[in-house]
Amino acid sequence: KSDVLVIESTYGDRRHESRLKRTQQLKKVIETAVKDKGVVLVPAFSIGRTQELLYEIEQIIFQNGQDKNWQNIEVIVDSPLAARFTATYRKLRRFWDKEARRRLKQGRHPLSFDSLLTIDDHATHEQTVKYLAKTARPTIVLAASGMCSGGRVVNYLKALIEDLRTDILFVGYQAQGTTGRIIQTYGPRNGYVDMDGKRYRIKAKVHTIGGYSAHADQKNLLDFIKRIRVQPRVIRLVHGDEAAKKTLRDKLKTEYPQMRVVIPQS
Repeated sequence: KSDVLVIESTYGDRRHESRLKRTQQLKKVIETAVKDKGVVLVPAFSIGRTQELLYEIEQIIFQNGQDKNWQNIEVIVDSPLAARFTATYRKLRRFWDKEARRRLKQGRHPLSFDSLLTIDDHATHEQTVKYLAKTARPTIVLAASGMCSGGRVVNYLKALIEDLRTDILFVGYQAQGTTGRIIQTYGPRNGYVDMDGKRYRIKAKVHTIGGYSAHADQKNLLDFIKRIRVQPRVIRLVHGDEAAKKTLRDKLKTEYPQMRVVIPQS
């Protein structure tokens, strides 16, 4: 129980896609890259999101393995931290669920499959960016940071964002003021983004799949509150855009009229 509950509202105004739907959306984006011989650039945080994406990418490639075009896809993880944590995930395979262990019994390796390349050192990173900027080959790149506010993903963006064959796929929340939010907002409008003092036209296709986010959606948040046996007197909504906070506040006031729902002033 609690007297005051402080809870996030990042996705307080929406529901995430189901796992089936998000996988279908991911496959569709990859199919575009296969067709265009371009790069799918995924800004992803190193812990959790990267490993979950690798797990589902391996499944999609496995299911389409008879197609020669799919056999040519290369998957690159360009983040030293993500590489280390992925290795830790593999070491802890005894804790994997039944589905993952079933793949292992089939001789598959969901986090270390044949077409997966892990980049650690900076020199190889720079070489890879230059190579992809010049070469027409379907490639999926997962690089941090997840909001494009720094890290190796920025170099990929500079090299590829003005290429029509590039697909930028956001799988997590993009906070206001970040480079990721600017690309997410203005990419579909043929806009631009400034990076390190230079302006880039967003010619790449921009996609968003919310189902991979680590943040709970509206239903998850409401379910969390519902399961508290002794209900709090006050709920304070944090970590979210104003629209999301207000939508969740109104929903809570309808379902729990006895509670005081507060949006703290920022």
